[in-house]
Amino acid sequence: MRRIRSTDLAIFLAIAQHRSFRKAAVELGVTASALSHSLRAIEERLDVRLVNRTTRGVGLTEAGERLFDRIRPAFLDIDDALEDLDKFRGQPYGKLRINAPRPAARMVLLPIVSRFLRAYPAIEVEIVVDDALVDTVSAGFDAGIRFGERIAADMIAVAIGRRQRTAIVGSPEHFQRFPKPVTPHDLKDHPCIRYRFASGTYYRWEFERRGIELEIDVQGPLTLGDLDIMLDAAVNGSGLAFLFEDYALPALEDGRLIRVLEDWCPYYPGFFLYYPSRRQLPTALRAFVDFVKADGVRQS
Repeated sequence: MRRIRSTDLAIFLAIAQHRSFRKAAVELGVTASALSHSLRAIEERLDVRLVNRTTRGVGLTEAGERLFDRIRPAFLDIDDALEDLDKFRGQPYGKLRINAPRPAARMVLLPIVSRFLRAYPAIEVEIVVDDALVDTVSAGFDAGIRFGERIAADMIAVAIGRRQRTAIVGSPEHFQRFPKPVTPHDLKDHPCIRYRFASGTYYRWEFERRGIELEIDVQGPLTLGDLDIMLDAAVNGSGLAFLFEDYALPALEDGRLIRVLEDWCPYYPGFFLYYPSRRQLPTALRAFVDFVKADGVRQS
């Protein structure tokens, strides 16, 4: 077997993490065709196939999975060793990739990141907006943002931003045609704007009051998968919408929307920054985690 270099393993690792030649090529700063050629040469030197290429994407063979599982911890150890050198520098630097659903990116993450970048100008941050649940580790992210109940048990979670609250809203024109609901059960008499997750499932509206919890599978002629468009649809009189309070607040304040069932919408913890447990965090991530914690103290 001809000699395999560390750069060859780094190429394979990038492809295995992203499950995509295109995304791995962007990370490594080369073309996807050049990366595919390099991987083919590596497989020839090893005399074993590591990756299955199909029209639907990239998958690892059994040998590829085993190699990925064995070398990834070693590369993480190398990253940790290099991060140790940052203590000798005057200021943290590096790149930080964060995955977040659109509402979290808009309401919580972007305002904090903007302040963070002013405090740490040597750090670069990439925010990837994705409403689907993503394996942040295999997808090459340093951290992600999600609700607490959606975070895997083996992750470390830190509260980010303030508490959240939902709002049931409709336009003044809507309430000229329909009476205001008094309880969540009254929603059956209203056309509601349904939300469908990227997975294809519908969101069941959640309520709580005095220890009573309800989930309502609302009905309506309009289904959307974007909260910004849902807000516009509610303002345009398409039905009642279930939104984050921060989304609806400007339209509530200027009278374009009216809020109902407010006593059934309590505050809850909100979003969490989560990241894998490691002996030593990359410097950029450690700086951001500390910044988020300090920001939470300022808001409490």
